[in-house]
Amino acid sequence: MSSALPGSRDLPASQYDLSTYWGRVRHSADISDPRMLFTSSAGLEHAKQLVTSYKQGQIKDMTPDLWRAKKIIDSTLHPDNGQPVFLPFRMSCFVLSNLAVTAGMLTPGLGTAGTLAWQITNQSLNVAINSANANKSTPLSTETLIKSYFLAVSASCSVALGLNALVPRLKRLSPAARMILGRLVPFAAVASAGALNVFLMRGEEIRRGIDVFPVFSEEEKRKVEAGNGEVKSLGKSKVAAKLAVGETALSRVSNATPIMVLPPLILVRLQRTEWLKQRPRMVLPLNLGLILTTSIFALPLALAVFPQRQAVNAKTLEAEFWDRGGKDGMVEFNRGI
Repeated sequence: MSSALPGSRDLPASQYDLSTYWGRVRHSADISDPRMLFTSSAGLEHAKQLVTSYKQGQIKDMTPDLWRAKKIIDSTLHPDNGQPVFLPFRMSCFVLSNLAVTAGMLTPGLGTAGTLAWQITNQSLNVAINSANANKSTPLSTETLIKSYFLAVSASCSVALGLNALVPRLKRLSPAARMILGRLVPFAAVASAGALNVFLMRGEEIRRGIDVFPVFSEEEKRKVEAGNGEVKSLGKSKVAAKLAVGETALSRVSNATPIMVLPPLILVRLQRTEWLKQRPRMVLPLNLGLILTTSIFALPLALAVFPQRQAVNAKTLEAEFWDRGGKDGMVEFNRGI
């Protein structure tokens, strides 16, 4: 993101009010905008030059071109190291990357082999996205990455296969109710394993802590912009890491809920209509369309549940930070996505 580019002058965090949920929704819609995937290398370099010029004081005010440049930077570069996130794992590609996988998991009548294959594929994608977008102040070792991956895959497959075996045995329920529950099994597997995946993949952050920074007053920001100060980490906080990882796990569950619940329930209703009974080949494109439409709207809503740049009172962290907070005793850290 723009914070990793040269220059002491900070850009406005967003065009929108990030202290409100709907402001964060609009900002998240920018970050997850699939059109940003078409930005060329030359376009990215031009955006970096514009943002750097602003941060170094060569451009005085925000302009439409500068806001677009910031949008490109925010949707492409990692906020901790300034490096481009691998394209399939960017938030702007999240909907497209997950489309085929989600459609596979929600395919009616999957057998054991199909369930295992799609759950493994889904968790592999989750691991890649979590790793690519994690807080980079505490790198994850290869050994931990592999261990976390296999634990997440095991959890996902166990939940999916266990519920698939359990639902048919619920004889007290009507066949229609059992069918609906069966369609919701992928949601239970994805939600539980997805949350676990975040904790496993970012466990090193919880064990070692993540960097926290003081929240500057306007006067202190002006000093930094003038080159008379710098932003230094106050140290690593395990409490902040637990908060960051926990909020990210909750946002993943909130994102999976509409995507994994609404399309199968709607499809069940549609499959009862004469129109679809006479056109069974339309089930797949309808399923894809429902998943795509739900995903496009659900992702910004889920990402906006918690601010990405989280500010908390220093006294809620370890004692070593209590007297080191910035404005109003506040500190901030990058939550990750």
